[in-house]
Amino acid sequence: MSERNIRVEPIDRQAVEDQEVEIVERKGIGHPDSICDGVAEAVAGALAREYLDRVGEVLHFNTDETQLVAGEAAPAFGGGEVVDPIYLLIVGRATKRYEGQTIPAETIALRAAREYLSETIPNLEVGEEIVVDVKLGEGSGDLQEVFGEDEVSVPMANDTSYGVGHAPLTETERIIQDAEARLNGEFADENPYLGQDVKLMGKREGDHIDVTVAAAMVDEHVPDMDAYADAVESVREFVEQVAGEHTDRTVDVHVNTADDYEEGSIYLTVTGTSAEQGDDGSVGRGNRANGLITPNRSMSMEATSGKNPVNHIGKIYNLLSTEIAEQVVDDVDDIRDLRVRLLSQIGRPIDQPHVADVHVVTEDGVELGDVQDEIEAIVDEELASVTDITRRVIDGELSTF
Repeated sequence: MSERNIRVEPIDRQAVEDQEVEIVERKGIGHPDSICDGVAEAVAGALAREYLDRVGEVLHFNTDETQLVAGEAAPAFGGGEVVDPIYLLIVGRATKRYEGQTIPAETIALRAAREYLSETIPNLEVGEEIVVDVKLGEGSGDLQEVFGEDEVSVPMANDTSYGVGHAPLTETERIIQDAEARLNGEFADENPYLGQDVKLMGKREGDHIDVTVAAAMVDEHVPDMDAYADAVESVREFVEQVAGEHTDRTVDVHVNTADDYEEGSIYLTVTGTSAEQGDDGSVGRGNRANGLITPNRSMSMEATSGKNPVNHIGKIYNLLSTEIAEQVVDDVDDIRDLRVRLLSQIGRPIDQPHVADVHVVTEDGVELGDVQDEIEAIVDEELASVTDITRRVIDGELSTF
C-alpha cells in the first residue's frame, strides 16, 4: 500500500435508495446550460489536440466560463422563425504563443463550437439563429508555471479544490439518465418533432416515482394542436417504457405540464431549444460530471466542462472520483452506497491528493472492516493512474455533463 492519504469510514446517512424522498434531475444536451457545457468541452478538446499536434504537449487553457444569451423566436405550427439570434460567448484563457509559434486559439475555438452545435442541435442554424463569439485571454503567469513543470511525470494541481463521485446509481437516477439519453437518441432519430432540449426531474417518495419531462417540440414537424398532443403522449409512453426497464416500483410520467391547450400555450420551438427564447445558459449550472443533479448526494460546485484535462482539479477529480466509486462498487461485494471525495492542494502532484475520503454503506451483516482493505487498494491504484483521465478526456471517451 502506498502512503497516499486514503481514508475509509461509514457514510453519515442512509443509502439513497433507502431514503424516503429522492430527487434527481438531468438537463438534456439541448438545454441552454448543457449547450454551454458541450461547447466549452468541445473547444477544450480541440485546443488540447491542437497543442499536442503543434508542440507535443497540452499547453495552459480553460474555457469554462462560456455564456449563452437567449434569443427571441416566433414558433408556429408547420414552421416559425427566430426573430433575434441566440448569442454564445466562449470565455476563458488560452496559450497563443509558444517558443516562437503563434497558435490561433480563437479560430480553433470558433471552429470547434460551430461543429459541435451543428452536430448536436441540427435544427439550429449556426451563424443565423445563433451567433458564436470568443474572447480568450492569456493565462496568468503563476498558473502557467504550475502547469508547465516539465521535470515531473505527474502534473501539479492548479487549484486547491475537490471532486465528488458516487456509486451505484439508484433506480431513479438510472431512469432519469437513460430516459434523456434515449429520448435524444433512438426516439429523436425516429421522431424529428422532438427537440434536443429535454429536461427530466425525478421524484421518488417511498416506492412511487414521478418523472416530469419538459420536452421542446420542433414546430416544423408539428402541423397542428392534435399532432402536438400526440407528440407529448408518445414522449410520455416512451419514458414510461424506459422506467419499467429499471424498476418494479410504480412510475407516473408527466410531460410539458405547463401547457394550456385552450389558451394555445404550449412548448413549441423553432430550433428545439428554449435558448431561442428566454432561457440563458452558463457552464457549470447544470449536470455534474456524472450527468446528473442529485441533491440527495454530495456534489462539487466546480464546473467540469471546459477545464484543462491535464491539471485542472475541477475536471480531473470530479471525473476520477466518479471512476473510483464505480470501480469499487464493481469490484467489491456488499456495498449499498459509496461516496468518494478527492481534495487537492495547489502545487501538489495530482496523484497525491490532500485527502481521498471514502464513505461507505455496506449490506446488512457486513462490517466496513471486511471490505476496507479492498477499497483502499482500488483507490490507490486509480490515483496512481490518474493521468489516464487526461488521455481519455482528450480522446473524447469521457463525458463531463
